[in-house]
Amino acid sequence: MHTHSTALPAARGTFDEVSVLHDGAAAPIEEAVAEEVPIALEYNGVSHAVMFATPADLEDFALGFSLTEGILRERSELYDLEIRGDGEGVTVAMRIATARFVELKRHRRAMTGRTGCGLCGTESLDQAVRTLPQVTSAVRIQAAHLHRAFESLRVEQRLLSLTGAVHAAAWLDAGGELTHVREDVGRHNALDKMLGAAVLAGVDFGSGAAIITSRASYEMVHKAATLNVGLVAAISAPTALAIRTAERTGVTLVGFVRGTRHAVYCGRDRLIESPRFVPALAS
Repeated sequence: MHTHSTALPAARGTFDEVSVLHDGAAAPIEEAVAEEVPIALEYNGVSHAVMFATPADLEDFALGFSLTEGILRERSELYDLEIRGDGEGVTVAMRIATARFVELKRHRRAMTGRTGCGLCGTESLDQAVRTLPQVTSAVRIQAAHLHRAFESLRVEQRLLSLTGAVHAAAWLDAGGELTHVREDVGRHNALDKMLGAAVLAGVDFGSGAAIITSRASYEMVHKAATLNVGLVAAISAPTALAIRTAERTGVTLVGFVRGTRHAVYCGRDRLIESPRFVPALAS
């Protein structure tokens, strides 16, 4: 895959003289804020989706989105990628395998539009909740590693420390090492960026877990299952549809990973507990 890029917007901007009130008194300060710009994803010259995202790690984002949305089946089907700054937004132009492009055009004819979640705008229920593969990952993760990972992730979230406005996703391997931390104003985008970065690094998705600093919605489990990620751990709650999807696809879903507490909603066999880390809820 060949990658080309031109000047892009910064991932954060600065606003002067933001008024902060404390005990009734206002004080002007200079404050860093996260940028959110339209990112147009283009395949073989045809615009497919416009996502609002933080303009950083866009190669990772484009590849991750393409794989988790089923546009590509593997990395080798992406031949070329060009990132172009265009006024207030960015275009990511990709050249993909002919077979995948033909399939994408067939799918587009049944669609009415796209929005930031990557699933909205579809014309039928079958398109919105598509059939997912059964996850075959045999990974087992120490619960203590999950808790240490979330502690480490907070330190690694540089954009969050500056702006307070972004989510993060990271990869946790079976040995407890945290890698491929990616941040974005959108939780789906952060996960796509992380998964794309991991693909480019040659990560085996059956050998670790995805951790996310958001709720575990259906889309997050959907994306993980598509790439055979066996465990998803979130700092917040899952939705009911996310739990049902995890059960159906064989994903281990863990929520409320905070302090020494976590809740296991399904697939408890992939989590190795210790007396210190007892799940609040087990399936």
